[in-house]
Parts: sequence; structure tokens; C-alpha cells
Amino acid sequence: MNRIRLLTLRLVNEQLSGEYHSSFKGQGIEFDEVRPYEPGDDVRSIDWNVTARTGSPHVKRYSEERELTVVFLVDVSGSQGCGSAARTKSELAALVTSLLALSAVENGDNVGLVNFTDRIVKYVPPRRGRTAVMRLVRDILAGEDAGGGGTDIASVLKGFSGLQKRRALVFLISDFLDSGFSHELRVAARRHDLVAVSISDPSETSLPDAGLVEVADPETGEIFLLDSGAASAREGFDRAARAAREALGREFKASGIDEIALSTADSDDEIVAKLRRLFLQRAKKGAGR
Repeated sequence: MNRIRLLTLRLVNEQLSGEYHSSFKGQGIEFDEVRPYEPGDDVRSIDWNVTARTGSPHVKRYSEERELTVVFLVDVSGSQGCGSAARTKSELAALVTSLLALSAVENGDNVGLVNFTDRIVKYVPPRRGRTAVMRLVRDILAGEDAGGGGTDIASVLKGFSGLQKRRALVFLISDFLDSGFSHELRVAARRHDLVAVSISDPSETSLPDAGLVEVADPETGEIFLLDSGAASAREGFDRAARAAREALGREFKASGIDEIALSTADSDDEIVAKLRRLFLQRAKKGAGR
């Protein structure tokens, strides 16, 4: 965890500082002040009470309400222990949460956490400060041991709606090895600003030629034999993986959800580059609205 803390501080300070602010907007606008009318001001913003009292036109000025509530919904099911590259999916989830959460608290936002499997395992209410960020990282890494089992995203999104009544920026971090959550995903996307962070490992997208191997499903515990030496088996595995990935992407697009796709094989710089691309895309969309 200490390595994640030091790495996060360096990457946020050197590469992500300032970009988060322009990408994620606050909950709305708040009243700032009343000032004299100037040519070009929108007449709809005239404060008629002050205008009548002073005898000269005045307008209301508003400013963006910057403070956000940011909640990380993090998958800690059995499959998160998988990692054939530089790190496990759980470690990758902890790193990206740390990067995003520290960016948030540096902008004065509150950050919270929901660890989940087929149910909500742990809920940490939103709070401010770097100490809160490090607690989230610790809870994610500990959640891998406390969680385990399968994944039920639909059930978790339903449960989360009862925990978080106010609109929030929500990062849903998972390998999405689940199905049947389309409806709940779309409901959550209407209620919150929902961003999907899909995490994968190279072993899940390409099958190596290793002969007859014993494979265990980390979420169900089911064990079966697979002849990875057969070209047809490897090709079938790869096709199924690509089809699942494409279907997931279509689901996010149909729900109007932004996505960051990360792999355990990504370097630290690649992870930051993907986050920066997301920030830039959202900033452009915000400017176009």
C-alpha cells in the first residue's frame, strides 16, 4: 500500500493535477452575488426586487457549486485475485481508485467506497482528505480477502441506490464477469454520473498453448480440464473473449456511460494516459453543452 501511496502522489502532482477539475462538474450552481446590469447580460437574470429598490437594473450572478460527492463501487469478488502480469486486478483497482480519489480530494470533493461481490461487503461514507483516500486503498486490498465468491452487479446497484440518495459521481470498477445487469445499470446512469472502469487480465483474453490444463473458475470454484494445445480451443476462447468485450462496450454506450478499459499489463504511465484521455473527452463534452 505504501508503494501505491507514493506512486499516486507523484502521478497526481506531475500529470493529473488540474485536469480533473475541468472534467467533472459540481452538483449545480449556487448564488454568488447581485451586481449592476451591464450591456450583454441576460435579461432573465435581472433581480427585480433589487432593481426596484435601487432604481437601477441589477442582475443575479451564479457560480458553479464545485463540491462533488465521489463514490467508488469496487468489485472484490474472487476473480479480482487474478493477475498474470505486473499486478492483480485487485491491485489495479486500488491504484486507479487512489489516483482518482486523490485527484478528487485535491479539488475539495468528498470520496466514499462500496466494496462488493454478489452483495455489498463494505460501505465507507464519503469524506474529505488524503487520509480518507488511503483508507479506501487499504479497504480495497483487504476486500480481496474478505470478499471472494461471485459477482452480482444488478443487486449491488439496487443496494447502492438506497445508500446514496443524492446525485454523485460514481466509478464502477469491475471486470464485469457478470450478466443481467443492463436495466440496473441504466437506472443508475440516470440517477448518477456513472463512469465504468473495466479491468481485465491478458489471461482472460488470450489462451496460451500449454497443452492439457486444469482451469478453476475463481468465482464459482468449478474446476474443469481444457486442451489449450488444440488450435480450435484457443481460437474459440479468443472469439468468445472478443465477443464479450464488444457486447460490454455496446452496453456502456447504450447506457450513455463513459468507460476506461484497463489491463493488469498496463504500465503506470499507460494507466495515467488513459485517465487523462477520459478527462479530456469529458472536458470537451462539457464545453459543448
